[in-house]
Amino acid sequence: MEEKWTTVLKPHTKWNNINLKELFSYKDLIFLFVKRNYVTKYKQTILGPLWLVISPILTTLMFVVVFGNIAGLSTDGTPQMAFYMAGNVVWAYFSSCVNQTSNTFVNNASMFGKVYFPRMVVPISTVLTGLLDFLVQFVLLLLILLFYTISGVKIAVNIWVLSVPLLLLQLALLGMGVGIIVSSLTTKYRDLTILVTFGVQLWMYASPVVYSITQIPEKYRFIYLLNPVSPIITMFRYAFLGTGYPPLLSWGISWITTLVVIVIGVLLFSRIEKTFMDTV
Repeated sequence: MEEKWTTVLKPHTKWNNINLKELFSYKDLIFLFVKRNYVTKYKQTILGPLWLVISPILTTLMFVVVFGNIAGLSTDGTPQMAFYMAGNVVWAYFSSCVNQTSNTFVNNASMFGKVYFPRMVVPISTVLTGLLDFLVQFVLLLLILLFYTISGVKIAVNIWVLSVPLLLLQLALLGMGVGIIVSSLTTKYRDLTILVTFGVQLWMYASPVVYSITQIPEKYRFIYLLNPVSPIITMFRYAFLGTGYPPLLSWGISWITTLVVIVIGVLLFSRIEKTFMDTV
């Protein structure tokens, strides 16, 4: 009898070998990697997942003390804790996507060399892991807003909250795009592994995480908003606090930048995965 195979593996010769249908068929493996990421992240820790709550609270308190009280930066009349938490929650998710996906090839080289599966499974699972972290911290932000509302402080939540899923999708695509570009380049240039952490820290200060967009002089504001993360944070903060304004034109440009970055990242990732075992 003629043998029939369920899966046939062939060498890829196209410039783009990303197969979305095949990728979807490995959805169970994606969720398995998400579970693995959580287990390894909090293994042998005393507080475990509680760090998801403790970390943003400590970071936000530090922002309140340093930038709110010592530096005296304006929060546009909104409570400092809510203002800094809103920026920190968004930035934490983006930076996590970039930092974690930037090590995809280096950290998983031994596994990639032993078994076949679509390599894009790993960065996608990393982004989903970060999304779960974001949801926990987002609930914390909502509790802070609820506390201020009960205390009689006016919190200007508005219709723009409906844009949050779109903002999260953009953050995920942008973070993964930047991360897999760095990951592809680090197979040859290990210096990028060191530079990426430093670069992400500088990127944070070039984004309105610890200050309002209104602190930027109006004549330079459009140039400042060319940073694709700046419109996202500004939109998110405006949706929940009413501070600043929705920079729609800059947000549209940010989406174009995001799509360009993710396309370049996927193409470069697809090209490097064929030969990276020879260089890692």
